[in-house]
Amino acid sequence: MLSFQQMFVRLIFSAGLGATIGVEREIRRRPAGIRTSMFVCMATALFTMLSGQIAHLWGDSSTTRIASNIVQGIGFLGAGAIIKESGGLVGMTTAATIFVEAAIGMAVGGGLYSLAGSATVIVLFGLVVLGWCSERLNLKARLLLFRFTTSHAENVAGEVQRLLSGMKILVQQFRVSMAGTSSIVEFEAVVSHKQQVEIVTQLSRQGVITEVIPVEGHHG
Repeated sequence: MLSFQQMFVRLIFSAGLGATIGVEREIRRRPAGIRTSMFVCMATALFTMLSGQIAHLWGDSSTTRIASNIVQGIGFLGAGAIIKESGGLVGMTTAATIFVEAAIGMAVGGGLYSLAGSATVIVLFGLVVLGWCSERLNLKARLLLFRFTTSHAENVAGEVQRLLSGMKILVQQFRVSMAGTSSIVEFEAVVSHKQQVEIVTQLSRQGVITEVIPVEGHHG
């Protein structure tokens, strides 16, 4: 049996690790911030401890009965963080982070402090360092708004459709509008950096003003 002091220390430690991960999520304005991450870690640590404590009190030989259901339960929470948009799934990183936070909480609940701390460091490395590298190298596909201003909208619109069809890129919200004497062709698409460069290169020419704007709110 664990003493109250031991359980309290584990709760505080798990909450601290969760909050640490949550700070990174909060800074990047992701859905699962400090409080969510802290509560996930603390709750799974508490469930892990309760699993053993209650089994001991009731004379149950299965000390992992409650803990074994954490993985299934956290799956529903993670699924709630994933949003399906026309361009694909958004929130996969957030869902994966919630999943690993649950594992960290369970490790703390089981008294594996070093393992939980090491896992937290690895998670932060993946979120901060690898996330930074991904953005710097433009490895991740992003939702971008492409806008082409020209006096020959029909020619550009047709060329855009042929180009994107050949590149097998799903176009979102394709529209043609007027701004004074100029015509504007614009669309949104989830593209990699290489695809972005190819689109701009193929469609940019004299008489065509090209703009590429990141669409806010499209997060991983």
